[in-house]
Amino acid sequence: MPIDLYYMPASSPCRAVIMTAKHLNIDLNLKQLNMMEKEHLKPEFVKLNPQHCIPTLVDNGFSLWESRAIMQYLVNQYAPGHSLYPEDAKKRATVDRLLQFDLGSLYSAVGQYFYPQVFMNKPADPEKEQQLKDKLALLDSFLAGNKYVAGDTLTLADLSILASVTTIGGFGYDIGAYPNINAWISRLQKELPYYDETTTEPVKQFKAFIDAKRSQ
Repeated sequence: MPIDLYYMPASSPCRAVIMTAKHLNIDLNLKQLNMMEKEHLKPEFVKLNPQHCIPTLVDNGFSLWESRAIMQYLVNQYAPGHSLYPEDAKKRATVDRLLQFDLGSLYSAVGQYFYPQVFMNKPADPEKEQQLKDKLALLDSFLAGNKYVAGDTLTLADLSILASVTTIGGFGYDIGAYPNINAWISRLQKELPYYDETTTEPVKQFKAFIDAKRSQ
C-alpha cells in the first residue's frame, strides 16, 4: 500500500518530511490539505489524527504526526542504519538534541515572532525578535567549524533545521548576520538534488502568501 502524507507545500515541517523521503528514495502519496478551508477538521481526517495537524503520515493503517517523529520513523522503518539517523548512541543523541532544539527553540521562536504580525496584525515585538536572534546565533555557533549541524555528516537535523531557517526568508527577514548559517545553506543548496523542489519553490510560494496577507 502507498504511504500517504497529508501536507501543505509551504509548511516547513511538511517540507522536512518530504526532504527525508526523497533522500531515502521513499515514494509518498502526497495529499494536500487546505487548512484555510478547514479541511483538516473534516471527520475523516480527525479520525486519522485527533490533533488534526500536518504533516500526518499514514503507512498501511499506521497514523503518525509530528514531523520529526515521522522523519525518524521513515529511517527506522525503511532505511535502518542510514547515516541520516546514525545508530551510534552518542551520534544519534546529538541528532535528537538538535531536532529538539529546532522544535522547542528555533522553530518556536520563528512562530512567536512572525505569526502574530502576519495573522493577527500585531506590531513586531522587539523581545521576540531578540529571542529569534539568540536562537540563530546559537545555530551559527553550532555550525562553526562543522560542515553540517551535527558534525561532518548530513543528518535529519540538517533537513529539519533547513526547513525552519529557510522559512524565515519567506517572511522577508534578513539573516545575513550569520555567516556559518548562510554558508551551510549554500552548501545544502548545491548538494541536495531536491533542494529547489522542496525549498526554493515552496518558500517562494510562502513568501507570496505572506506578502498578500500583509497587503490586506
